Amino acid sequence: MKLQVALDRMSREACHSVLEETKDYVDIIEVGTGVIKEYGMDIVRDLRESYPHHEILADMKTCDAGKAETLQALEAGADITTVMAFSSEATIKTCLEAAHGKGRVMIDLLGVTERSKVERLRSIGVDFVSLHIGKDQQQGGGISAESFSVVAETGVQVAVAGGVSLKTIDEVVGEKPDVVIVGSGITKADDPKGAARLFKEAMT
Repeated sequence: MKLQVALDRMSREACHSVLEETKDYVDIIEVGTGVIKEYGMDIVRDLRESYPHHEILADMKTCDAGKAETLQALEAGADITTVMAFSSEATIKTCLEAAHGKGRVMIDLLGVTERSKVERLRSIGVDFVSLHIGKDQQQGGGISAESFSVVAETGVQVAVAGGVSLKTIDEVVGEKPDVVIVGSGITKADDPKGAARLFKEAMT
């Protein structure tokens, strides 16, 4: 089980500050969509150079122009890029083909509530998804054990994101996801290093 820290709605300097404190506990560095919109591929290249031994995910949230955006992220140094599940199958297939031999594609299940959708994604070659409760949805609660029914017995690798906190980490870990994604639970903590350590300890 890997710990992914989501860097979003942060300055470049804040991204580096958090990573310097947490790098010993984090497996995957997520360059959030907001950070990419602010700094473009330069921030992906910057973090690739600064943290050569970490996996880097570029949260592109691609929904069209699949080949161009996939190659843009992977050629900038990302190991993983994201594509929205509501994209056309043509776009998803194009992203998978473009990433072959270069990196991985994670399909963001934001808004997906039916397991049949995940099963269909699996049938076209998807092997990695993000079970995602979006920022605007989290007022109704974040990821919980019930959320996992969408991906149960589908055969895909699963990352989970959406309001994961030290209060909920044990419940999330109990569902045995492959990746746990934590944003503000680390980046906005008074002690990011201490928080990352506690999340990692709970996962192991």
